[in-house]
Amino acid sequence: MVKHQPLQVYEKQVFVSFVTGIYGCRWKRYQRSQDESSRWECTWFVILCSSFLLLLFWGYFWLMARNDFNDFNWLVYNRSGEWRDETMPILASTTVGFSYVTFLLILALFHISLGQQLNLYWVHKMGVLATLLTTISGVIFVDDLWGDEWDILLASLQYTAPFLHLGALVTVTAISWLVAGYVVRREKSNIQVMVLFIYIVVLLALCLAPLTFTCPCIMDRHSLKPRPSVIGRRGAPMLAPENTVVSFNRALQHGASSLEADVTISVDGVPFLMRDHTLRRTTDATKVFPARQYEDASFFNWTEIRSLNAGQWFLESDPYWTAASLTAKERSRIGNQTVCSLVEMLRLAAKANSSALLNIHKPPPEHPRHRSWFMDTLRAVQKAGIPLKRVTWTPDTDRGRVRGLHQTTSEKLSVEAIRQRGITSLTLHYSKASHKELQEYLANNVSVTVYPVNEPWLYSILWCSGVPSVSSDAPHVLRKVPYPIWLMSQSAYNFIWMTSDLVSVAIVIGVFFFQNYHMIRWRMSGMQNYNPEHIMLSAVARRSSRDVNIMKEKLIFSELNNGLSSTEELSLYPENGYVRYSHGGLSR
Repeated sequence: MVKHQPLQVYEKQVFVSFVTGIYGCRWKRYQRSQDESSRWECTWFVILCSSFLLLLFWGYFWLMARNDFNDFNWLVYNRSGEWRDETMPILASTTVGFSYVTFLLILALFHISLGQQLNLYWVHKMGVLATLLTTISGVIFVDDLWGDEWDILLASLQYTAPFLHLGALVTVTAISWLVAGYVVRREKSNIQVMVLFIYIVVLLALCLAPLTFTCPCIMDRHSLKPRPSVIGRRGAPMLAPENTVVSFNRALQHGASSLEADVTISVDGVPFLMRDHTLRRTTDATKVFPARQYEDASFFNWTEIRSLNAGQWFLESDPYWTAASLTAKERSRIGNQTVCSLVEMLRLAAKANSSALLNIHKPPPEHPRHRSWFMDTLRAVQKAGIPLKRVTWTPDTDRGRVRGLHQTTSEKLSVEAIRQRGITSLTLHYSKASHKELQEYLANNVSVTVYPVNEPWLYSILWCSGVPSVSSDAPHVLRKVPYPIWLMSQSAYNFIWMTSDLVSVAIVIGVFFFQNYHMIRWRMSGMQNYNPEHIMLSAVARRSSRDVNIMKEKLIFSELNNGLSSTEELSLYPENGYVRYSHGGLSR
């Protein structure tokens, strides 16, 4: 006998409407469904997850590549001929795209947890596809223009690997609830077995991942070497125009122990400081010499070069977004800067009891000073009055003619080759030498200077590696790093690693057991045939909700369709939400 009672009380489901409305434009109750998602919608879910992972990688890359933003803009300038901060639109678009895709992914996960059918709205599909294609295009563009920068990812892992490991472990542990719900509460299939297998493999890989880490800052505090000295690379180009007197002064004011400069030889044999091959970017040559603006800088004489303004461009383009912080006096001084000669820079270094690192651009073969550039530079060093032992020489040619100057190279060489060439130090890009190679150089008394180091995290891992000096565009930033950002003993990290792994595994096992609780109880009672609706109603017998009401309806109509025998009875008591079902003496 069936007692007919009011079975359904429709309640407002604001949160469900919000989730399904924004994700799939299904704002009404009748538009929603708890059926299985179609393969097409599952494919879009995979595309959404792929877009999220790609944008996560892309965003992490640009976060770490902040150390080299100036080099990126310089490469873009050399290709386009126009100086702009190209990193800002990239960062803005990446932030917007990542936020959008992350929001949609969270809504999709809510769909899964609430048992709602996935149905991504077509506008969102177009948005996700556009975001994915834009990101892929950006990756291809960076690989073509700035392919060497991918190495910063490996360098950054020396600093971020322990934290990324913990974050990934927390994430995988959190999604165990969704995986367990998918695997346990549905009819068994090959897809479920595959999902469970992949999840277990990923979890085990994360638990064992620290075995592959190489983190210099996981060390004994007593083994930490002295703080690396900072070399002002082209002075302090974030605070003043690069390779100018005011820039070198600012570098010395912020604790730089040495100055680094790019040296070019003029057509009349005067060494001056210029990074670019032309004068367009850092001077007003386009106004003063419009017909010669694309000409090589070394083909101008010193009188012409000295007549150019080398500071106004900094105030107008504001390459590091620092011009707004300058005082009126500083802006006036910067706006009147001229191109600096090598003699001026060396005299400033000598006065400050500092040293100098010279990157000399050898003139082209058709240049009048092609054969005499070495003597022109040496005369300038002698004229400046700086002790020769404070000057480091970088060209790989004419080393036999250098006497009294320290010699370095930017080429990564073996220890034997360094000794054979008479080189006393190496000046290496941070991506060219691993932690192990740095330790080998230092163990053989080879001094190593690493460039460019503009971010505290990179400075910290090089400090932990024992590097004696770094070359930086931002001495004012590194000055604020009195100690490595993080430093941890091996035993302390092992404890954190083991504890986090054990806690994660314990939580995952607990989640799977909890999700499987009713199934386990039913199997232990020896019941082979059961109705899933009965199980769910038993689990939430005292709870009044839309899910319970739906299951009541399903149970009643399934029994009506199957037919009730004389010994079967089904009764509902909507007033207290209690469900009673009896079959041959069995009641719940």
